[in-house]
Amino acid sequence: MKALVVGGTGPTGPYLVNGLIARGYEVAMMHRGTHELDENPPEVEHIHVDPHFRETIDPVLKGRKFDLVIATYGRIRVIAEALIGLTPRLITIGGPPCYRGMFNPQDNIPEGMPIPTPEDAQRIESAEEAYFGWMIRQTEDTIMGFHKAGHYNATVFRYPMVYGPHAIGSLEWLIMKRAQDKRRQLALADSGLTVMSRGYAENMAHAVLLAVDKPAAAAGKIYNCADEQSATVAEWAQIIARCFDWKFEICGIPDIYAHSSRDLLPLDTATHHQLLDLHQVRQDLGYTDVVPMQEAIARTVAWTLKHKPDNDGKFNRPDPLNYALEDQLLAIYNEAAAKFQTIPFKRKEVHHPYPHPKEPGKARDHRNR
Repeated sequence: MKALVVGGTGPTGPYLVNGLIARGYEVAMMHRGTHELDENPPEVEHIHVDPHFRETIDPVLKGRKFDLVIATYGRIRVIAEALIGLTPRLITIGGPPCYRGMFNPQDNIPEGMPIPTPEDAQRIESAEEAYFGWMIRQTEDTIMGFHKAGHYNATVFRYPMVYGPHAIGSLEWLIMKRAQDKRRQLALADSGLTVMSRGYAENMAHAVLLAVDKPAAAAGKIYNCADEQSATVAEWAQIIARCFDWKFEICGIPDIYAHSSRDLLPLDTATHHQLLDLHQVRQDLGYTDVVPMQEAIARTVAWTLKHKPDNDGKFNRPDPLNYALEDQLLAIYNEAAAKFQTIPFKRKEVHHPYPHPKEPGKARDHRNR
């Protein structure tokens, strides 16, 4: 059996490649060749080409056939078209930006993405609404169209924010560095209460490999995938901090002003929850996490400390930490907190509303309920 992995040098790539080899596939990888990973075995064939254009893809695939293709990278809709007639099975990777409400929460009522968000939730309807999300939707529709036309058995996975070894622009590093620098206060948008689906690389590859094992069950399906346990942004930061025997004081800044924490939310989105419903991938494929979330975060921290102790230049902003800006926000926060403390207030006692008599025959209990 022959398999092609388009990509293979990102965080889930080595798990996919090695998982296919363990299943008896002869694996080839198609990628640009700009970097290689030691985790990919030497016997794997490398096809170095830009997987974004038919004019570069077609010549290297001419005359070749594959029993399975997993496309994790490149211009997926172009790859899907190029593979017609070359494979009976295609699995592709997309993501939740196709959902309405991720970029523009106000487009939904109530605002934001549904909680949790199932696969059949409303998707973006136009390029004007959110161009990147619209292109992801267009890709999904193209692949499912090819599936319905009988060109191949297709499955689409929507990856969340993926973390782990080789993750590009590791968000964990942004928190790790603050803990290393003994920053006691951490400014987070809306107190970091956003619940966020994330996916450890090994877990996400496991979900995809389950679809490899169950082609009939996964045929024509689109699946959300993520770690089974989710956390708020603040909880995620504290889990990372514990790896350094550290704990932050979380300082809540209104989202509109929390400029120093924008990189902690995927694609600079709003603080509305981004919680993916995993019912379908569990039911169809029997998905469960290979690595529990807290252990996965600890593994990610350990790997990052060993391989990327400092900013590796893969963040979009020149100073992703931006302590100077954060300190300005924290100064305002601390001044406001001090003023709030001057307001006298005593919290009332709270009791459940049902009567709970202590003696028989009384019309009302001791709290007059």
